Amino acid sequence: FLMIRKSVLRFAIPAICFILVSGVLGQDGPPREENKREADLIELTKLSKTIKLDIRYATADNFVGRPVYTEARAFLQRPAAEALISVNKLLKKQGLGLVIYDGYRPWSITKLFWEVVPEDKRIFVADPRKGSKHNRGCAVDLSIYDLKTGRSIAMPSGYDEFSERASPNYVGGTGEERANRDKLRRMMEAAGFTVNPNEWWHFDYKDWEQYAIYDIPFSAIGKRKAR
Repeated sequence: FLMIRKSVLRFAIPAICFILVSGVLGQDGPPREENKREADLIELTKLSKTIKLDIRYATADNFVGRPVYTEARAFLQRPAAEALISVNKLLKKQGLGLVIYDGYRPWSITKLFWEVVPEDKRIFVADPRKGSKHNRGCAVDLSIYDLKTGRSIAMPSGYDEFSERASPNYVGGTGEERANRDKLRRMMEAAGFTVNPNEWWHFDYKDWEQYAIYDIPFSAIGKRKAR
């Protein structure tokens, strides 16, 4: 009996894994949710001229190694965008500003990320079966830059670095790097955002669950209603 049981498990486990992976690869659209708000995605650069963009996913300078966006643009749902601008205004008084790496992300890009990232690094990407807060337009990846030099200030890790240094609670690095990271966190949390437990640069807006998971290309935003 034991030998039969082991034999069954040996074949069953790979089969279960195949089914789970196939479920993601075969999914051709975002999860459907009811009773969600209509999308009201706002382009961040239209709200403030001091918002700087560094959209890595529109270049080959990202963990995928090639552009996955056709345009270097950043959007958030209106309440999240307005909260972000309030942070930028406070930073401006200190000669600083926000640099945006990513905002709203179409669901199809989340699916791509899941497929290309090794399993042991998937804590850094969202499961497309559940969708991402980026897909809802309520998550933003960002840092701080110096208005005079145009350069980003020092942080404990680079953006999209899949290591322990990416944690918002990482105790290594220099005192300046940790102070800069903690400043960003304090200001974002005061505006209604919550930091991701694995990424100091990733913040989720408080009302994210009120929005659906969207797969709208940037070029279509503002031209039609999103459902």
